[in-house]
Amino acid sequence: MSKSIDLNCDMGESYGAWTMGNDAAVLAFVSSANIACGFHGGDPATMRQTVAAALARGVALGAHPSLQDLAGFGRRAIPTTPDEAYDIVVYQIGALAGVAASQGARLHHVKAHGALYNMAAKDEGLARAICQAVKDVDSSLVLYGLAGSKLIDAARAIGLTAASEVFADRSYQDDGSLTPRTRAGAMIEDVDQAVAQVLRMAREGKVRSVDGKDVPVQADTLCIHGDQPNALVFARAIRDALQQAGIAVRTPQAR
Repeated sequence: MSKSIDLNCDMGESYGAWTMGNDAAVLAFVSSANIACGFHGGDPATMRQTVAAALARGVALGAHPSLQDLAGFGRRAIPTTPDEAYDIVVYQIGALAGVAASQGARLHHVKAHGALYNMAAKDEGLARAICQAVKDVDSSLVLYGLAGSKLIDAARAIGLTAASEVFADRSYQDDGSLTPRTRAGAMIEDVDQAVAQVLRMAREGKVRSVDGKDVPVQADTLCIHGDQPNALVFARAIRDALQQAGIAVRTPQAR
């Protein structure tokens, strides 16, 4: 059984007059924040405000780079070469690192967003490009990637610290990938079901796929989607359940 697990949440995804999520409230229950860098959500002011709010709560800062797709919230699979992936990840990490530095802080991790994350989970070339971008910017950063995916393999191959990520509010396929959002049942909307899935992943290292198969997973860090309407309810319930189960919430150690 896992003695500890990180709770991460995608944040800072508001843009201009468009408000996304309830970041201030959710920060009370998580240990890591993945902050949008302007390509799928976020803007300079939102980035600055989210960094400040996370620091005030003692929450680790992470860059959340995406495909350049504001209109599609970074969830559309846009053909992308490894060189293009490298460039956009370097650019976005650099932007958030600058915001963090302006407040006397440093980034702790990087987690790709949406389609970029899911594409790289299966595409070795994209996975290598993302991990090389992270290493070239700051080799001490932790790479968050889908448990069992190409991202984790690529990070380890070049000496990056990798944190295998699992999800509370997403269902799984037999191969350990996430069910595409375009399919029914992709999102878990029942809090009790989400809590049960989290506890099983943390205790047993397994998750039940939509087809009923037990899939092995390593649960280093758990994602709660900040854009989900019930994000605060999920975060509070999961944090309480982990505490009752004797599982500490702790940020993965960086180098």
